[in-house]
Amino acid sequence: MFAPSPASTPMFWLLDMAGIAVFAASGALTAARQRLDIVAAWFFAIITAIGGGSVRDLLIGAPVFWIRQSAPVVVCLVTATATWLTPGRWQPRRSLEWLDALGLAAYAVYGASKAMHYGVAPAPAIAMGVVTACMGGVIRDVTAGVPSILLRQELYVTAALLAATSYVALSLLGVDEAVAAPVSFLAGVSLRGAALGWNLALPRHRG
Repeated sequence: MFAPSPASTPMFWLLDMAGIAVFAASGALTAARQRLDIVAAWFFAIITAIGGGSVRDLLIGAPVFWIRQSAPVVVCLVTATATWLTPGRWQPRRSLEWLDALGLAAYAVYGASKAMHYGVAPAPAIAMGVVTACMGGVIRDVTAGVPSILLRQELYVTAALLAATSYVALSLLGVDEAVAAPVSFLAGVSLRGAALGWNLALPRHRG
């Protein structure tokens, strides 16, 4: 029998909604920067925000989270509308990257936690955290026809891996979720932020 979803606790509900909101904003911002209409912004917001979680739920045998509740889609639509209506001059130059950083860390922690609640072993749970965090952005980039974030020499997947691994490790050590989740989230955001600020990257293969 499956354990209760982490979304039933306030901490993880907030992480889930935060991940959905910031990824929806990044999807809508992609549409706005390509001068697309509001419907396109809604579409990009939804695929970015729910893509990774949908893949995760299918893989771990959980009900796909946005099918049984309206909140994720409503959050996507409201966030996308607000983002699309915001004049470009009011948006920071690197707003897309920073929104991605916040969503990446939140979803990595939430994805790993949900996988563990459904009985997934620690190593696959970490992988589910990375899938949850990265897949929506990949779908967004491919759909928009821009180079995928995975192909850029940036610490992106690595930041998701750090957040998910930190959460799983702290959980196995018996650290309370109320501590493990924010600490892991901050670890992922910090690494991604450092990569954005100082162009950190892992060494390339020499060929």
